[in-house]
Amino acid sequence: MTNRTRIVLLALAIIGAGGYFMHARSLRAKPQEQARAEQRIPVSLVTAAQSQYPVLLKGLGTVMPFNTVIVRSRVDGEITRIAFREGDTVKQGDLLAQIDPRPYKAALDQAIAKKAQDDATLKNAKLDLDRYSTLAKQDFASRQQLDTQVATVSQGTALVQADQAAIDNAQTQLSYTSIKAPITGRVGFRLVDQGNIVNAASQSGIVTIAQVRPISVVFTLPESQIDRINKAMAQGAVAVAAYTNDGSRRLADGTLTVVNNQVDTTTGVIQLKATFTNEDDALWPGLSVSVQVRVDTLDNVIVLPQTAIQRGQQGLWAYVIDSDQRARAKPVQLGEADSNNAVVVSGISTGDRVVTAGQYRLQDGALIAAATAQADASAGARP
Repeated sequence: MTNRTRIVLLALAIIGAGGYFMHARSLRAKPQEQARAEQRIPVSLVTAAQSQYPVLLKGLGTVMPFNTVIVRSRVDGEITRIAFREGDTVKQGDLLAQIDPRPYKAALDQAIAKKAQDDATLKNAKLDLDRYSTLAKQDFASRQQLDTQVATVSQGTALVQADQAAIDNAQTQLSYTSIKAPITGRVGFRLVDQGNIVNAASQSGIVTIAQVRPISVVFTLPESQIDRINKAMAQGAVAVAAYTNDGSRRLADGTLTVVNNQVDTTTGVIQLKATFTNEDDALWPGLSVSVQVRVDTLDNVIVLPQTAIQRGQQGLWAYVIDSDQRARAKPVQLGEADSNNAVVVSGISTGDRVVTAGQYRLQDGALIAAATAQADASAGARP
C-alpha cells in the first residue's frame, strides 16, 4: 500500500467519524427541540383585579315624543296665512296659521255697540231712580213706582253684564282666528293649505307638533325584574342609556321616570318610560333603540371577560397561569353576568393571570412560552 493510498483512507476515516458524531448530536437535539416547540402555546391573558361592575338590565324600546299635539281650528273660516314651514321647531305661542278674522271682528264690534247702548239705558234708568226716590220721600211718587224703577235698574244692570259676557266671547272667538303653537316642539307635515276652509268640527287638524326636547323612550323588561327596579328607584334617580337597535353605538343618557302600574299578562313584561334631554336630537320619535338600565353597582368584585369562562360537564372553569408558566384549570362560580363580562364569586383571586383566548390548544399543566397581555376585564363593562 502506497503512502498516497494511506492518506486517502485516513481522510475518509476522519470524514466518516465526523459525520457520525454530527448525526448523533442531531439525534440528541431533536427531542429537546420538539419539547421546546411543544411548550410554545400562544395565548392571551388578563390579570384579575377588583373593580366596579354595573348591574344592567337590557330591553328594547321605541322613542316617543314627550308631548304630541294635533293643532286644530277652534272656529270656522278661511285660512289666509300659513306661518310655519314643515319640519320647523316652533316655540309655545308662535303663530302657526291665520283664519280670516273679519266676521269675528264684526261680531265683536256689534257686541261692544250693544253694550254701549245698554250702558246708556242703564244710566238713564239710574237717574230716574234717583228722582223717584226723592219724590217718594216727599210723597209725590208712589211706592209702586219706586219699586218698578228699582227693577228697571236691576234689569239694565243685568243686560250690561250680559253684553260684557258677549264681548268677552267675541274677543275669544276673534283670538281663535290666530292659531298658535300650544307647546314647544317640531312641526310635521302641513295638513291644510292657504285658502282652505276649516271648521271647529274637523278632526284632521292643521299640523302635528311633537315635543322632542326632552323626549321619552318606552321599553319593556321581564316581570321578574320589577322588584329590583322598584328598589333602585326608591334609592334615587335610575340611570338609563339608549343605544342603537343593535347595541353598537350609544345615543343618549337619561333617567327612568315611570314604571307602568301593571304587568302585561299575555307577555309577562312590564312597560317603563325613560326621559332624555336629547339636546343633539340623537333620538327621534318612532326610532327603535336598545335600552340599558343600571339598577345597582357592585364594588370591589373580580370581573372577567366571558371568553375566559369555559363550560363543560363538570361546570364552569378557567385556565390560570401559575408561577411556572403552566396553565391550570380552576373551577369558578359566577354571579352577575352579561354578554361581555361576568363577576367571579369564587375560584379566581386578585392578581391571577387568566387565559382569555387560545384555550382550545391547552391542557391542564401545559407550558406557556409567550402570552399577549390584555386590559383588565372591568374596562369592557358598560356604565
